[in-house]
Amino acid sequence: MEEATAYYSILDVTPTNEDWIPGYIEPANKLVAQYGGKYLARTSSHERLEGDGESAALRIIIAWPSKEAALAFMKDPNYVPHLKARTAGSRSNHFLIEAKDDLA
Repeated sequence: MEEATAYYSILDVTPTNEDWIPGYIEPANKLVAQYGGKYLARTSSHERLEGDGESAALRIIIAWPSKEAALAFMKDPNYVPHLKARTAGSRSNHFLIEAKDDLA
């Protein structure tokens, strides 16, 4: 049986209001862990080294054991209302990146 490939969620989040934040953190933490995810970074301490564009307030990196785990987390009925609250109360971008090197 082939081992699942790890994936990374890379997010940039800038809250437009903070009403959703207190109710978001604890459920998100529990559900990320439930699906085997691990926060590698959740920080406002970041800087742009290249490129242009709007800077985000927070950068978040989550390691997942598989693509399926990441997508199951996003679709979990216990997470969906928190996801809706986050996206309504922030400017967010979320990229799911496979842990592989296509240029090797």
